[in-house]
Amino acid sequence: MSNYDHDEYDVNVKVDTQYIAEQSDPERNRYVFAYHITITNQGSQSAQLLDRHWLITNGDGESQEVSGSGVVGQQPVIEPGKQHRYTSGTVLGTRVGSMSGQYGMKAADGHEFTAKIAPFTLAYPHALH
Repeated sequence: MSNYDHDEYDVNVKVDTQYIAEQSDPERNRYVFAYHITITNQGSQSAQLLDRHWLITNGDGESQEVSGSGVVGQQPVIEPGKQHRYTSGTVLGTRVGSMSGQYGMKAADGHEFTAKIAPFTLAYPHALH
């Protein structure tokens, strides 16, 4: 267990999703989704996003893990009270799925910590009631 003040290292992740009809082909079980991420540094130190780890699960319960350096080719430094926004996407073979994950972060003092990304749903319009 770490001995640090959680207020120093506090990053919030908000996700908005969007179905991309023009890139999807439901007849071929191809459902394209964009996710718009807003990362807010609520801590007292700047924090750099080093890496990402996603768990993508389709409607059949099949999961895929995706890990890599940074996000969309960047490793942004987010100052206290500031935000970083980006958009990315994924393709599912089912009308509904979910994603969750985490970002590996490094504070200005060198402390590394994890910013959790709560599970969120990806759904074809009207697939869920």
